[in-house]
Amino acid sequence: MSDKILIVDDEAEIADLIEVYLNSEDYTVFKFYSAKEALECISTTELDLAILDIMLPEIDGFTLCQKIRSKHTYPIIMLTAKDEEIDKVKGLTLGADDYITKPFRPLELIARVKSQLRRYKKYNPARSQDEQDLLTHSGLVMNLGTYECFLNEKPLTLTPTEFSILRILLENKGRVISAEELFHQIWQDEYYSKSNNTITVHIRHLREKMNDTLSKPKYIKTIWGVGYKIEG
Repeated sequence: MSDKILIVDDEAEIADLIEVYLNSEDYTVFKFYSAKEALECISTTELDLAILDIMLPEIDGFTLCQKIRSKHTYPIIMLTAKDEEIDKVKGLTLGADDYITKPFRPLELIARVKSQLRRYKKYNPARSQDEQDLLTHSGLVMNLGTYECFLNEKPLTLTPTEFSILRILLENKGRVISAEELFHQIWQDEYYSKSNNTITVHIRHLREKMNDTLSKPKYIKTIWGVGYKIEG
């Protein structure tokens, strides 16, 4: 069965172009030119990934991202027409997993889609449950088989990217992992710029959800100029 991908973009030419490229990769596409049209599809269809434009009429992409994240954990890629850091940071903070700036190369978007889907499938609930799938640390429990995370027995709702970051840090307890290494492991992308703050935003979001602090971290510790680690 092919993966189901939602496209929401009010620029018909762009939405249609993305649809053509996704269809060529045998994905099932649900395309809409406004967020209002897409809401019913989101509530009634089991999707695998969403591609959302930020600048949408009536309901913008940020709001639509929030609505999806309130009930679903599948990856979200945001499209922005402006190369402005504030848009990217806001999208990531609201639960998006990746962003791409217009104009973009369609093949680059397809590569991002494939990367997000690989990660999402790797940790989805369809995997068999096994004790070796459990990662634990000081009241934190991650079940890689069921894609669940608990902190002091209370569920943590994490995006696929947040889940991946936390998993990598837990699997490497005591070792410092740089933002660049996290970026490469998660996105499997060769290009990394030191000005890219994607990982920083996701770490901050993780800390907020875990009630952790930068100054006195219980879980994720920042090693300035080096990276992040969870004490062994």
